[in-house]
Amino acid sequence: MTIFNSLNISASGLSLERLKLDTISTNIANVNTTRTEEGGPYQKKEVVFEEAFKQSNQSLNIGISRKSFGVRATGLVEDDTEIREYDPEHPDADEEGYVLQSNVNMADEMINLMTTIRAYEANATSLEAGKDMLKQALTISAK
Repeated sequence: MTIFNSLNISASGLSLERLKLDTISTNIANVNTTRTEEGGPYQKKEVVFEEAFKQSNQSLNIGISRKSFGVRATGLVEDDTEIREYDPEHPDADEEGYVLQSNVNMADEMINLMTTIRAYEANATSLEAGKDMLKQALTISAK
């Protein structure tokens, strides 16, 4: 493991949190969207991710092993939950007066937003700490 691995791991976390923030922003922007290009209301989207691994053969006579190497996004999933409201005056109302609404819950999105911001800040702090350690190592080796 090199000193740059910690920087790469923090960078993968920053990249994931940015993608999550973009997705949350899209959800919030479409909270009242009842008509999309695909037809029907906007469906809430969530980022799916997993731990990223890297093959390593630098272990102590163990051979090739897998080491955690941050995180990576694997896709976006839509929540298919349907929400119907009675609003016969709405232009998208069906013949019974019901409108299919977006399934975005603003309270959930705000909680997800705050959690994502805190995780982004934690990754940024980790990245800065790694950079400071690298600077200190270069300063010590220059003496």
